[in-house]
Amino acid sequence: MGTKFTARNLITDVAGLRVGHAQDPRLRSGVTVLVGDLPFTAGVHVMGGAPGTRETDLLSPDRVVEQVDALVLSGGSAFGLDAASGVADGLRDMGRGFVVGDVRVPIVPGAILFDLLNGGDKAWRENPYKALGLAALNAASEDFEIGSVGAGTGATTANLRGGIGSASALLPGGLTVGALVAVNALGSATVGEGPEFWAAPFERNAEFGGRCVARSYPDPLLAPTKLAQHGNTTIGIVATDAALTQAQCTRLATAAQDGFARALVPSHTLMDGDLIFAASTAARAAPDLAAQVMLGHAAACVMARAVARAVYAARSVAGDTLPAWQDRFG
Repeated sequence: MGTKFTARNLITDVAGLRVGHAQDPRLRSGVTVLVGDLPFTAGVHVMGGAPGTRETDLLSPDRVVEQVDALVLSGGSAFGLDAASGVADGLRDMGRGFVVGDVRVPIVPGAILFDLLNGGDKAWRENPYKALGLAALNAASEDFEIGSVGAGTGATTANLRGGIGSASALLPGGLTVGALVAVNALGSATVGEGPEFWAAPFERNAEFGGRCVARSYPDPLLAPTKLAQHGNTTIGIVATDAALTQAQCTRLATAAQDGFARALVPSHTLMDGDLIFAASTAARAAPDLAAQVMLGHAAACVMARAVARAVYAARSVAGDTLPAWQDRFG
């Protein structure tokens, strides 16, 4: 018996999770928030050489706080870290957060990508990302858009527009795994000059065009990049309903990094801040060793699919520095 298709093919097929976007078209940037109905266990793994993060140290397996209230993906480079402040404010108003005496402190780790040179108006006088973070939280839903929205609004790859992608799978044992990603990679999601995706072997149900694998491949040592544009980083989240410890979440995030390597060439470079969070809602029993192995493999597969779906769903707007996949091949 193989894996099955899930209802939405989104990370929110993991019950109890919601995703919200907020974006400013003039800014050409935005924020994406993953929030749980209840706090959830989380881990993180960083592979890129230029990460930008908030509160990721507390996700180490030896830290006191094991659960978080939300995870934030944002554009805006270091300015975008303020998006998590807006999310924390909103969660506090909802009565959410880690209890310390009579105070609640929402735990909101976040990561950012660099989109400051994508043609948008960045001459703000007040950092806009805090308000965008709150708006994304308030928009959180089980159903959400992919493509040129949220943290993927101004994202690019080496040759095409990037964006927000998501995918999911139901494993034979009944566990669900899903991925959410903002693709702003130094490298490319497509093979050479053609429409085929590096992630094609993992595609399900023609979810990113059904173009199959490429018939020819360029020299792998001559991979195109956007190094001259100085604007990179792919950041994502992988989630499951399996009951995992913080250490097991960290391993799940580590395994999911293979999804980046399968879908983006090159990946994990010195000029990317590639990072993946992992989340466990613990709605189902803890997996045995064999199930943990397959869960990690599935996380990499759904992440690769989510990356390709992000680029496939992206749409162009006037003034873009790169075409969308749909403009060239759709």
